[in-house]
Amino acid sequence: MPSPPRPNDLRDLWRRLRDHQDPVAREKLVLNYAPLVKWVAGRVAATLPPHVEEGDLISYGLVGLTTAVDRFDTTREVRFETYAVTRIRGAIIDELRSQDWVPRSVRQRAREIERTHAKLEHKLHRAPTDDEMAGALEMSVREFQDALVSVSQSTIHALDEMWSVGDSSGGDQVSLLDTIQDQHAPDPAAMLAEQDVRDQMRGAIERLPEREKVVIALYYYENLTLREIGEVLGVTESRASQLHTKAVLRLRARISPDDVAVA
Repeated sequence: MPSPPRPNDLRDLWRRLRDHQDPVAREKLVLNYAPLVKWVAGRVAATLPPHVEEGDLISYGLVGLTTAVDRFDTTREVRFETYAVTRIRGAIIDELRSQDWVPRSVRQRAREIERTHAKLEHKLHRAPTDDEMAGALEMSVREFQDALVSVSQSTIHALDEMWSVGDSSGGDQVSLLDTIQDQHAPDPAAMLAEQDVRDQMRGAIERLPEREKVVIALYYYENLTLREIGEVLGVTESRASQLHTKAVLRLRARISPDDVAVA
């Protein structure tokens, strides 16, 4: 296996691609950063049903990596890896959504649980328990928890969408990095809107029950898988998935889609 390019060699490849659209340089850059695709695909695969092949996710992610290489602006003081991970994850999620791999009944159940949770939280002035949610949904606690496992498959990366800057009308996802015209002259309105959403998200996370707060921190900040989180908390992977899903549903209920879209 050939050794990876040295930093000077990488800079030369970027220069050749930027100045001459050199296809050889483009191919070498894609190959050099290909491990990023496997890393992102592995993280996404950990939240999906077993029938979704990781190899398929890698092929979707390679499309995102290629797009990232083509569109990366080397004049910005931003690491390519940071930019590429957003593109790779976006390409994988876009492709999964286009295939509509989540049954419609599961999506409907997710909306039903979300609405019920919001109503109970408003009525009780606190987060409802599993027993209370199950009663309101006219199902047993076991059925409710099983439903959470199914719903967790349909809400993957919801927090990613909230934290990222995207165009929800279709096409490629656009990260905050894509919207910056001049690093030395940022748009004050965009910065204020982004900070407002971050403040809302921070406040919403602070109001989560302690175990759900821990799950969010481990999953999105420490990049642990649900299986690893289960080991940390001393619970099963299925229970960790339930806690993650409930936390995401609570956050979605507390932050309006319009506010998220502005960011």
